[in-house]
Amino acid sequence: EQGLQLLELGGSVEEDYIRIARCFEATRQRCCRLEQDGRRAREQLARVEAERAALEVKLKHARNQVEVEMKKRHRAEAELEKQERKLQLVLELLMREPWGNEALSREQCSVLSALAGQRLGAALAPVRRSSAVDESCQSLLSHSDISYDRTEDDMVRS
Repeated sequence: EQGLQLLELGGSVEEDYIRIARCFEATRQRCCRLEQDGRRAREQLARVEAERAALEVKLKHARNQVEVEMKKRHRAEAELEKQERKLQLVLELLMREPWGNEALSREQCSVLSALAGQRLGAALAPVRRSSAVDESCQSLLSHSDISYDRTEDDMVRS
């Protein structure tokens, strides 16, 4: 129908065919550009997917390392508390025994009293959590503040 309209306009058939050919060529070139754009987009997607996979592996390793370090810290803190309790008991025993005061000099007794007072104060205070990192940078977050939910990651992959 459009072809008939073109013929009725009084133009030559050759000019009409040339216009149609140019239109087809423009459409072909557009298709080629879109195909190239699609190829580039697929390549970029593949690169980004590979990078994402690598980052997920790093994240998994980092989470595992954090978990290992947290377990080590808990064990070390438990051992520290255990040793502090033992020291406190020894200090209390030395301070209570009459033979302990006779065997120890006045200076030794005052040092033990001071240590007993410090340890008793530490025992009554909330659990002390100190580390080189906490002391050096005064971190606002403690290890107990670190939490992550693996279900969130699973939702992202879906």
